Amino acid sequence: MKLVAPTTVYKQSYIQAVEESKNENGITVIAKPQENQSFEEFVKNKIGQAIGLNLPQGYVTSTELWLIDKDQFIGTANIRHSLTPHLHKVGGHIGYWIRPTKRKMGYGQNILKLALAEAKKLGINPVLVTCDDTNTGSRRIIEANGGVLENIVDNGQDNPRKRRYWINVGSKR
Repeated sequence: MKLVAPTTVYKQSYIQAVEESKNENGITVIAKPQENQSFEEFVKNKIGQAIGLNLPQGYVTSTELWLIDKDQFIGTANIRHSLTPHLHKVGGHIGYWIRPTKRKMGYGQNILKLALAEAKKLGINPVLVTCDDTNTGSRRIIEANGGVLENIVDNGQDNPRKRRYWINVGSKR
């Protein structure tokens, strides 16, 4: 199991995960190539965002990494190099996602552990990680990786409250 930069090598399993990621309203949860964009262009764009290229309006530089196990795309981690006021309140430095067919198998705990090591390499310490107050699985993953709850904040009237955790990656884990 490893984290890798986005690559065309895992195109087939990534596209399968995109199909799995559609929520009950048919909205795709993870990024996918835009219409008329090749998978190669999509990957190149993802890699460029780690050095500040092609960022959508209001986005910060971020490193996206893919969790791979046995040559299959399992999930994605996004490490934000800095925080806007909104990210500081509810988004955090690291966001992660595991494809639905691979959940409750330990991948969530592993992807966050590996992403924290990458955040440390980027000089991010301490690391803010957040989750919905209603997301018990994510709460357990964050706490298993050393997350210390700072507080729980409102996230707008139709959104669950957010749990805000800090993780010190400067010491041995």
